[in-house]
Amino acid sequence: MRKAAIVFTAIAVLLSDIMCAVVAFAYRDMLCGIAHMGYSAPASAAFLYAIPFMIGIIICVVLAMVFNKKARQ
Repeated sequence: MRKAAIVFTAIAVLLSDIMCAVVAFAYRDMLCGIAHMGYSAPASAAFLYAIPFMIGIIICVVLAMVFNKKARQ
């Protein structure tokens, strides 16, 4: 159970890094689109990409805590 907790912790960290990259790319793309291509949505709409990542991170953290608790018993 201890290895499963470590794996899910690593997945949560990896998801957070990927989330930052995806949101930063989308935000930059929105800013460029607003300036040069006439996008009408605000650049802050790029932060909507973070929602599925946050759900996955929360699930991984909860599973890591459960497996860590079971490993201590």
